[in-house]
Amino acid sequence: MSKSLKAFGLAVGAVALTCLPAAAQTKVTNEGISASEIVIGTHQDLSGPIKVWGVPVSNGMKMAVEEINAAGGIHGRKIRMILEDNGYDPKKAVLASQKMVERDKIFAMIGPMGSPTVLAAQDILFDAGVLQLFPLTAAEFTFKFDPAKPQERLKFNNLLPYVESTRAALKYMMEWKNFKKPCIMHQDDEYGKNVLDGFNQQLAAMKVQPAAITSFKRGASDFSAQIAKMKSDGCDLVVLGTIIRETIGAMTEARKLGWDVTFLGATPTNVLEVPMLGKEAVEGLYAASGFEIPYEDTAKGKVHDWLINYKKMFNTDANTQAIIGYNAVMTFAFYADKAGKDLTGQKMLDSLESGDKFLDIFNSPPTKFSKTDHLANTITQVQQVKGGRWVLVKDNLMF
Repeated sequence: MSKSLKAFGLAVGAVALTCLPAAAQTKVTNEGISASEIVIGTHQDLSGPIKVWGVPVSNGMKMAVEEINAAGGIHGRKIRMILEDNGYDPKKAVLASQKMVERDKIFAMIGPMGSPTVLAAQDILFDAGVLQLFPLTAAEFTFKFDPAKPQERLKFNNLLPYVESTRAALKYMMEWKNFKKPCIMHQDDEYGKNVLDGFNQQLAAMKVQPAAITSFKRGASDFSAQIAKMKSDGCDLVVLGTIIRETIGAMTEARKLGWDVTFLGATPTNVLEVPMLGKEAVEGLYAASGFEIPYEDTAKGKVHDWLINYKKMFNTDANTQAIIGYNAVMTFAFYADKAGKDLTGQKMLDSLESGDKFLDIFNSPPTKFSKTDHLANTITQVQQVKGGRWVLVKDNLMF
């Protein structure tokens, strides 16, 4: 939550005042905007436990910046992106954010990585009037805001939220497969707690009691105790509030015990690396998802061209994470363009809240915000690993 605003004088030209209906005021920075460029920032895990997310996300962002600048920029302004490594460490995220706000004078923070890291650093942005746009976490604190706390108006999220997507996927699986004893294993942090909230809320709505609730510390690699407990408790569906290695580790442990149970992952499990690295251990895994993962040998048109261009730029195949990073910058560019040639912080905020829809090339649900809703959408898919690939099982799900 944002701290109380300190008094400031008219001489501080980098801050604009925006009036809200309740007479509250949101300050929005004009830093980072010049006649020739717009400076944006991001902090990613480039060296820590989820660098398998951070590296491709940053690559996707770099690709978008290059495309936009090659096409002439945004009303003639080129984008300059400042990239910092947070190592999935909240303290590093705070230091990176302070540096980008105070030294680099960023206009907006785009796609910062991780629930604990974003949560630790976001007040630094809000206090400086810096927009926090499309973070790589779908935790509720990244889009829910209190109108009585005007600086919270600076946060927007275009990812499928953990609570709502977990609820929609769980509801579908429970009704489709008639499971009776659902369980959950979740990471013990803001991300995992959001998945747990979705799990608990949906079971309460369906009047079903969980058979087991287990958790693990971020960075853990041994899940034998959690899997043994859930097996002993007779779980027939296991919801995973995990990322990549934890997903593979949990399912590998279940296979060791000869436990043939159905697993349903939250959205961060729905990435190419899970079947690529987990191989046979993750066959049959279901996951909540926001869009279909494209494969080069089946993709067509702009998506196929994008996959080829990404491989040329980074000498590796594109993945879900790269698409999300690319879309974060493209979404920013769309609303910055709509804000007009005389870009200011207020005009950017107004553009974001205008209700205009951004459509990406990947056939994702439209991105649209309003003055009261800073979450783009809650439309959920369920996908499954079959033959080493993610395939669509059901789309257009809501709880």
